[in-house]
Formats: sequence, structure tokens, C-alpha cells
Amino acid sequence: MKRFSELSEQEILALAIALEEDDARIYREYAHGLMESYPASAQVFEDMAREEDEHRRRLIEVHRARFGEHIPLIRRQDVRGFVTHRPLWLVRPLGLDKVRKQAEEFEYETRRFYERAMERTSDAGIRKLLGDLAAAERGHESLASRLTELHVTPDAEREEEETRRRIFVLQVVQPGLAGLMDGSVSTLAPLFAAAFATQSTWETFLVGMAASVGAGISMGFAEALSDDGSLTGRGRPLARGIITGFMTTLGGVGHTLPYLIADFATATTLAIAVVLVELWAIAWIRARYMDTRFLRAAFEVVVGGLIVFAAGVLIGNA
Repeated sequence: MKRFSELSEQEILALAIALEEDDARIYREYAHGLMESYPASAQVFEDMAREEDEHRRRLIEVHRARFGEHIPLIRRQDVRGFVTHRPLWLVRPLGLDKVRKQAEEFEYETRRFYERAMERTSDAGIRKLLGDLAAAERGHESLASRLTELHVTPDAEREEEETRRRIFVLQVVQPGLAGLMDGSVSTLAPLFAAAFATQSTWETFLVGMAASVGAGISMGFAEALSDDGSLTGRGRPLARGIITGFMTTLGGVGHTLPYLIADFATATTLAIAVVLVELWAIAWIRARYMDTRFLRAAFEVVVGGLIVFAAGVLIGNA
């Protein structure tokens, strides 16, 4: 790996050509990945790729005139000082905000390169071109924002926002809600059965924690192994599994923690209150993201929770 100070004028031009080529290809990958869900933003990155193509053409013309046809193979990763970027263009589905942010980072890094490259060259023609490109990149740092204003109409913006919401619901809310419902409801029976059978807060706490952690592991694995998300659009299975497993455990731990209190009556009263809050939260999330009326969602969740709670109490008193 070379230091920037060790590059010759020809190598600086070759690196600039490679940078523009890489950026153009990455922007086209962005456009391809965004086309299905965010067509207006995809057009933004197509325009940015064409801008980079023009920069590359100008650099090649100067290199041909100054050094001939052969362009040395030198890339970003061959020179010290360049930032290693996470390859977002390989991830599907693409996150729109992250993509726009990374595009601005590329433009900033390229501008800094041109400004430093000007100091390393003595050829007047090369210095002028590098200076022009540095000025262009300075303007391009906000190019994504400016092109968005041009291509992303209010209707397209609303459509993209709705698409983003659907993706968020599909990949985050749904697995999280499934976990929260399972953890909050399924652990009621073993927790309150243990509570009324033993009348011991510590033993009840241990049973509740075991049930919560066990349910979280089970639900997490089940979600992670259900499908790879390639056809359903539900996102990466590992992320879904983590979200589901965590929320399942959280749903059970919430009404288990009160049993750290030594007094049985106080702990049980507080646990029941926590259960009511959990059921209300589940109903609110369903109403907020699942297009279910709040009263209907609350009725369905509360009825299910009460049945499981009653089962636990009956078994504990048997």
C-alpha cells in the first residue's frame, strides 16, 4: 500500500480515474437496488453516476494527452488514508437514508483527494482540471439533495415514504410485535401458576425468568429460520430473529420483575398492573401500525391475556 505522498502525477491521475469509475458504478448499484421501491430516488443516483462518468472522461483525456494511452491500475484500497466504507450497495433491501448519507461521504472524500492532489502536481493543465473537479465535488456534496428536489415530486415523496413505512412495519414492527405478544401472554400462565402454587416471590421470579428467556430463545430461532426474506421482503433473518427474541424476553420479564419484591401481595398486584400496561401497549402498536381499530385490538389482546391469566391462576390453585 502506497502513501499519498509517494504517488507520481500519472498515478494521481490514474487514481482519480479509478475513483470516478468506482463512484459511478456504486451509484448505479444504488439506483438498481432502489428502483423497485424508490424509483424517484433511483433516478437521482442515475444522474449522479452520469456526472461521475463525465468527470472520468475529462480525466482520461488529460491523461492521454500527458502520459499516453496506458493508465496504471491503482485503486482506492492501494493508497493509505482512504476510508473503508461498508458496502451498502451489496445489501438488499437498501436503506434510502443510509444510501444518501454514504453518497455524500463519497463526494466529500473525493473532493479532499482533489484538493490534496493539486498540491502534488506541477503541470498547469492537470492542476487546473483537479481544481475544477474539486470545485465540482464541493457542489456535489449536496447533489443528492438538489437532485432529489428535481426528481422526487411531492407525490413520489409520499409514495416513497409509504414504502419506507411498509418496509419498517414488515421488517421491524411485525417481528417485534409477535415477540412482545408471545412473551407477554405465553408467560402469564407459568408465572401466575408458580406464584399461587408456591406463594414464594423468589421462586416465582425464577420461574418467570426461565419462561421469558426460554420463550425468547425459542421465538428468536423460529423467526430466524422461518425464511430468508428474499421473496417476502421481511428482511434479514438474523435481524428478525434478534428483534423477535429480544421482544419476547422483554414481554415476559416485564411482569416477572415485580416478584423481586419480598411481599407476595404487593408483588402480585404490581405484576398484574404491568400486565395491563403490556396489553395496552400491544393494542396500541397494533392500532398504530397494523391498521386495526384500537378498541378491537384492545379487546382481542385483553381477552386472550385474561384467558391465559385465568388458566395460570386455576392451575396454581389446583
